[in-house]
Amino acid sequence: MSARTAATAPLRRLAPPLAALACAAAGLAAVGAADPNEPGRYPPCPVLAYTGLACPGCGGLRCAYALAHGDPAAALGANALAAAGAAVLAVALLGWLLAAVHPRPRALLRIRIPARLPVGSVLFALVAAFTLLRNLPFGAVLGP
Repeated sequence: MSARTAATAPLRRLAPPLAALACAAAGLAAVGAADPNEPGRYPPCPVLAYTGLACPGCGGLRCAYALAHGDPAAALGANALAAAGAAVLAVALLGWLLAAVHPRPRALLRIRIPARLPVGSVLFALVAAFTLLRNLPFGAVLGP
């Protein structure tokens, strides 16, 4: 391995997680710049407008705006599923960045998902249950 290759190896490992982190930060900053609570800033949700039912994404922009302004309670109130997804994404990005900084795997950085676990089906069921609950009278607290 040449000296130049050895010097750029850490940068090559850090580039993908830093790029993903920069994209996430740019998206959060873009949503944080324009308040979705003010009418006319963003178009209304077509599902809510045509059916009266809250889709799983209703309140997602308000959630991102609240997170950009450091208000996790308002983010949970706007869309609990989006807030939980943002937390999972933040932990995943941080784990990816830490794994790039320390290339040797550590026990705390490894999250193993069993190969037979139907992740897609579990996520679909979670989103479907959230959508159903937020549209029922007793689940109004989950509504947008």
